[in-house]
Amino acid sequence: MKILIIEDELDMLQNMKDFLEKENFVVETADSVYEAQNKIGVYSYDCILLDINLKDGSGFSLLEDLKKNNIEDGVIIVSARNSLDDKLEGLNLGADDYLAKPFHMSELNARVKAVLRRRQFKGNNKITIGNLSINLDEHEVSIDEKPLNLNRKEFEILLFFTSNQNRLVNKSALAEHVWGDHIDQADSFEFIYSQIKNLRKKLKAADADIEIKAVYGIGYKLVER
Repeated sequence: MKILIIEDELDMLQNMKDFLEKENFVVETADSVYEAQNKIGVYSYDCILLDINLKDGSGFSLLEDLKKNNIEDGVIIVSARNSLDDKLEGLNLGADDYLAKPFHMSELNARVKAVLRRRQFKGNNKITIGNLSINLDEHEVSIDEKPLNLNRKEFEILLFFTSNQNRLVNKSALAEHVWGDHIDQADSFEFIYSQIKNLRKKLKAADADIEIKAVYGIGYKLVER
């Protein structure tokens, strides 16, 4: 899952980034409205953590622009302003949640996961497709109730495919989502091919009811067998 943190307090920004990366999220950052607009205009995110008071503008204005442009990324406002009026304005503009500073990082983690579950998995913390089960909170995968050992990237690839079941996923979108925006600097997609090849082998060996099909020259699609 991929997150964008928009925060101009650099210590807070780094602390949030470090914590969420330890929770196995892919995390990108922006410390201004200008930088955030540039990233959101090019890349997609599962969740955006948005401060209201930014050095070059208002987080509310940025949120309003997101909704006007039909950008469907989840948004949690993270702000030192804890007034009811601010909460109502943020929620009325389309934010999914509002978290007042100061907060515990564990609460931030729980709020992010809740938004992701609501938006992508209908509020469930467990995904089931055929004999495959994924526990989102524990990062565990099982087939016929037997654990399937995946590395971090294999898990993220599988989760991305399950959230896009039966949809054609192109290689660029997959790479950006699982490896982050710096994927632009990569010379090739060989590292993606390697991870997907290993994941497909593991799913086949475990007799999974799902299959990741290659669509030549374009990308992949997860289907139920």
